[in-house]
Amino acid sequence: MTQKLIAVSPRKAALFEYEDEAVQAHQVKVQIQYASPKHGSELAEFRGESPHVNDYYNEEWHAFIPRDDTNKSDKFGKWNLGNQWVGIIVEAGSDVTDYKVGDLVCGYGGIRETHIVNAVDNYYLLKMPDTMPWKNALCFDPAQFALGGIRDSGLRIGDTVAIFGLGAIGALAAQFARLAGASYVAVIDPIARRREAALRAGADAAFDPLSQDIGLELKKATGKLGVDVIIETSANGGALQSSLRGLAYGGTIAYVGWARAFKGGLDFGREAHFNNAKIVFSRACSEPNPDHPRWSWRRIENECWAILQTTRVNCEEIIDPVIPFAECAEGYEEFVDQHPERSVKLGVRF
Repeated sequence: MTQKLIAVSPRKAALFEYEDEAVQAHQVKVQIQYASPKHGSELAEFRGESPHVNDYYNEEWHAFIPRDDTNKSDKFGKWNLGNQWVGIIVEAGSDVTDYKVGDLVCGYGGIRETHIVNAVDNYYLLKMPDTMPWKNALCFDPAQFALGGIRDSGLRIGDTVAIFGLGAIGALAAQFARLAGASYVAVIDPIARRREAALRAGADAAFDPLSQDIGLELKKATGKLGVDVIIETSANGGALQSSLRGLAYGGTIAYVGWARAFKGGLDFGREAHFNNAKIVFSRACSEPNPDHPRWSWRRIENECWAILQTTRVNCEEIIDPVIPFAECAEGYEEFVDQHPERSVKLGVRF
């Protein structure tokens, strides 16, 4: 019997047994080797904080109810956890021509031992070259929003940049900023291991918002000018306030984070106006793209996949830690929900 990771109630994960159905003519069966969850929107759902999660959680029965989305729930009424996976095709249907048994592939879906997916018309069943690191493949989803933020910010060669928040999106945005020609990249996060990893990946400076005045530090680092571009991925009100203070006159803040309602402390007064700040809300999958018709979400996806296949970005310390599948229920609760400071993007090894 095979198993998958599910949420049985808010903030409670468990492994759940399932049986695979027969592989149809247009499908392939993939034996999963590695997987990873999302630490943003998925975590909000896991905690019961997402605006739409109540549509699927029944208070009386204390259980998630089914929804019409095979990626997230199924006939058992459990909420599947996980975002992306890497695995080997072990069975292929008779109509499948573009894939074969033994192919290494990446796809979207829950953390489970097997996936049966459409292989005839499925862009998101992505073939991986043998040289592609599996950790790079599992960063395909956050890479899209990191690249979207960089593009929406208008970053140009020589610009100075600050990245707020060093989850997977922010960590990748810092590397993309360097690829885009930034002359200076600062990273801001309260978690030391994330700052240190970003520095090893090429950031010029790292700041702790809990002990440092970030707006002041960014002005000091740039000869009092402030940075040209800020990529804000943390969705924290204090971070946005610091962004307004550390931005150069006429600079741009690309707001990538998925924020909840701010409770106070955000001031759009004196400094925001004096800095003539521009705030662009960035979401890579919203169409039409700001650069439509030349750019679209699909073009962003294609470019991210091409970059991730190379050594131009390093995801070794973004997928961290990596735990055995047998421990992933406890690990999800610990590293994703209860102690996010102990991880960047959780990896699961099968």
